[in-house]
Amino acid sequence: MKIAILSRNKKLYSTRRLVEAAQLRGHDVDVIDTLHCYMDITSNNPTVRYKGEALPQYDAVIPRIGASVSFYGTSVVRQFEMMGTFSINESVAISRSRDKLRSMQLLSRKGIGLPRTGFAHQPDNIKDLIKNVGGAPVVIKLLEGTQGIGVVLGETTKAAESIIEAFMGLKANILVQEFIKEADGADIRCLVVGDKVIAAMKRQAQAGEFRSNLHRGGKAEIVKLSKEERDTAVRAAKVMGLNLCGVDLLRSSRGPVVMEVNSSPGLEGIEAATGKDIAAIIYQFIEKNAKPHSTKTRGKG
Repeated sequence: MKIAILSRNKKLYSTRRLVEAAQLRGHDVDVIDTLHCYMDITSNNPTVRYKGEALPQYDAVIPRIGASVSFYGTSVVRQFEMMGTFSINESVAISRSRDKLRSMQLLSRKGIGLPRTGFAHQPDNIKDLIKNVGGAPVVIKLLEGTQGIGVVLGETTKAAESIIEAFMGLKANILVQEFIKEADGADIRCLVVGDKVIAAMKRQAQAGEFRSNLHRGGKAEIVKLSKEERDTAVRAAKVMGLNLCGVDLLRSSRGPVVMEVNSSPGLEGIEAATGKDIAAIIYQFIEKNAKPHSTKTRGKG
């Protein structure tokens, strides 16, 4: 198969592993910098151009679209879809998962476990906003934040009010969420491919830190999932319409709650923690499912 990996950096671990796995399986693979693509939007003959030439017809694309380039990146994916190329994650699904508020609303509609979450615009609603998610401590998140950046713990009501007022003063869009104390600084990353959780790891925050992201110094180890946790991760991926994603769960006293669904999950931490060849499993899915003009918007919203 002829496969394109949309990635801004060939040297990133995840991109390198995807290239290695493709070559080992006999595929012809190109790494394409998403922001250097440009599109010829012509009736009946859409093309993607790169470095002065029209790109060839690929059998499949694997989008590795960073949050900072979501708008342009999903436009490029959509152009490939118009050309009949199979994308392991469709443009609509990537956009849906990148909008934290929208994704929470969609998961809520399907009855998937979530931390109590508030969203507001005017600062005169702050006290009730905090009270409505269970009171301090609360987690305050920038809608556009990634890898734990823009996530702050308001340990007291006064501290939470001050943080929210500061973010609102900067015209930032924020979510205010219930703090799941019993998770004890740990979360679970479930790697979903198709309709299965193929790997899972527990990420534990370092001492004095509540964010468990590996980029923030968290430690990862393999973890055994309950059936409820497995089902929750698969359902969350299905609601987003994603064939490949990382679903982040917290273990709460009322069962698993979904914190986020990531459409471009990193492979390094979970391959190291589980010892699994995640990249090879991704290609197994592509080999089975990639067909010309098979793109369809999965899920709703």
